[in-house]
Amino acid sequence: MGMVPRRSEQELATMRTAGGIVAQVLQEMERLVAPGVTTGSLDAVAETMIRDLGGVPSFKGYLGFPATICASINEEIVHGIPGERRLNEGDIISIDVGAIWQGYHGDAAITIAVGEIQPELRMLMHATQAALEAGMAAVRAGRRMGDVSHAIERAARAAGCEVVREYGGHGIGRAMHEPPRISNWGPPDVGLRLREGMTFCLEPMLTLGGYATRVLEDGWTVVTADGSPSAHYEHTLTVTKNGAQILTQVPVQGPEEEAR
Repeated sequence: MGMVPRRSEQELATMRTAGGIVAQVLQEMERLVAPGVTTGSLDAVAETMIRDLGGVPSFKGYLGFPATICASINEEIVHGIPGERRLNEGDIISIDVGAIWQGYHGDAAITIAVGEIQPELRMLMHATQAALEAGMAAVRAGRRMGDVSHAIERAARAAGCEVVREYGGHGIGRAMHEPPRISNWGPPDVGLRLREGMTFCLEPMLTLGGYATRVLEDGWTVVTADGSPSAHYEHTLTVTKNGAQILTQVPVQGPEEEAR
């Protein structure tokens, strides 16, 4: 599994600033998503925002990924490449954003409705968000990572949704992906013992169909094998004795002021 570092207060402050940049970009994505908008235009806005706020996009160039955001529509689960595709009324789009601030990463994702959507899609979005919240509620120093994975799966199944098994959360810090790999399903009372100061991303991906996936010919975009819609939510957080503390939140003051 590898070493899972525990961050100092200074490191956590830096990651909070990176996370604040990510949160502001996602807030702007929510504002801009509408029928007729291209995913490429969203990507351009996201890159400009991250750089204007003093950050660097985490994803652009990562293992060859060509863009700043991942834009995954309907049956696309994760790693959708933005481009000329236009959003249509009734779509859902999962947008994943990462930013680096002074050498540390923040990473978060949300799913956004494009205009009016079908009730089952709204349910899927709510269920995925609830699964993320259940996972975060299970985080506490002294507990095990399996407790977190199990909480996510229980919330998903309570809503009648399936959990994507091949992809999950991860440690984060100086690298975007660090140990441990975090499943969104599995038994409780197993896995890594959580300690104060650990930082990682929880990111449940739920579907209205099965959990099987496939990767498109672009080598990046992951879709549901059965074509069913999928939703994705993610936060970067740190472990405290009292629970999870979210690091990807819109700051009360801007990153420039926080860094002073």
